[in-house]
Amino acid sequence: MTRLRVYQADTFTSQPFLGNPAGVVPAADGLTDRQMQAIASELNNSETAFVFAPDAADHDVRIRFFTPSVEVPSCGHATIAAHYVRAVEQSLGACTVRQKIGIGILPVEVVPLKDDYRIVMTQGRPGFEAELTPSQREDIQAALGLQHLDLDSRCPIEIVTTGHSKVLVGIRNRDVLNALAPDMAHLIAISRQICCNGYFVFVLGEERDPFLTHARMFAPAIGIDEDPVTGNGNGPLGAYLVKLGLLSVSNGQASFKSRQGEAMGRPGAIDVEVTVHDHRPTAVRVSGRAVIAFKADMVM
Repeated sequence: MTRLRVYQADTFTSQPFLGNPAGVVPAADGLTDRQMQAIASELNNSETAFVFAPDAADHDVRIRFFTPSVEVPSCGHATIAAHYVRAVEQSLGACTVRQKIGIGILPVEVVPLKDDYRIVMTQGRPGFEAELTPSQREDIQAALGLQHLDLDSRCPIEIVTTGHSKVLVGIRNRDVLNALAPDMAHLIAISRQICCNGYFVFVLGEERDPFLTHARMFAPAIGIDEDPVTGNGNGPLGAYLVKLGLLSVSNGQASFKSRQGEAMGRPGAIDVEVTVHDHRPTAVRVSGRAVIAFKADMVM
């Protein structure tokens, strides 16, 4: 019989039961793939992070991510959760941790605050997938329940990645955003065709709004009908907005705040930073707070 420490940390928030919950198993060495999938299914968060000792000298920690139904190569909010739990458990000071995940080795910064931490993760190199066909875009629009007039004409539907690709869909109105009720079966079918499992729908904020964007994210093909606050959606969004000239750049840097989760009653806030060279996004970082909602022992 094995006894594991298991946490749930609510991310992109400093208040329990808001933001995006993630499971964290901080000492996962020895677990099999089957056991990790069973734990993730039992916790039933959109992702659970399993933390392992390094297996080479080029990184400090290994992390694997599981949804309730499948392993994924990268996860924004579960990365924040895992490193927040590590920082709390180990009383870490300011440091940069080299994490090995499914897309490679990337740095994560632990930033101490007064009696707390902020976590900053560097995502994978921004990439723009092959252009969707007009019929594919219409299919996505229909599955989301959107009319053509709902779309933001400045923002073509496009697949963008910083390690785990998302379909980005810009629309004009927050009321429409909050009322979305997608056809999940239709989205799953489209995901099989386009090899992308997440649909990140966003609205550019109004003047004087402290948040540049408000968003929702749907990924039923990997067992997540809706994700409250999504690092792997907001990161690609930053690269996309730079590409379209919709995010101001100064001295090679662009940044914005995004709010997500309002329609689910779990709002959270993400800070996104984009490094720009020759008018192209070359690196993306997302950061946020977290809070531990509970710690428990699980007997396997």
